[in-house]
Amino acid sequence: MVVAKPGLDGHDKGAKIVARLLRDAGMEVIYTGLHRSIDDIVTIALQEDADVIGLSILSGAHVPLSRRLIERLESEDMRADVLVLVGGVIPNNDVATLTDLGVDAVFPVAASFEDIVSFIQEKVQ
Repeated sequence: MVVAKPGLDGHDKGAKIVARLLRDAGMEVIYTGLHRSIDDIVTIALQEDADVIGLSILSGAHVPLSRRLIERLESEDMRADVLVLVGGVIPNNDVATLTDLGVDAVFPVAASFEDIVSFIQEKVQ
């Protein structure tokens, strides 16, 4: 799994906590660090043969960043093989927009860690 902080969002405490908790749940996790471009994230996922990309977004740019990620995955013929998750400060009104774009699941700040792990374990065999 690749956990990524795209764009100019400089708040990564939550992403680091989620990455650590996913590792504790037995998953291999690559944390990309701050300020990564969507192209960087897709390249990392391709190189690491990732099953999951999780974007952590607190900047409010979740719709355009998610759209760009889905487009890049499609252009690399990776979309069918990669589960896309978005977490962070996501208004309820934007959840349907994100899923319509192709995001597989949205986990707002208040989502439980158990729900995130269960979802990934159910979808990735």
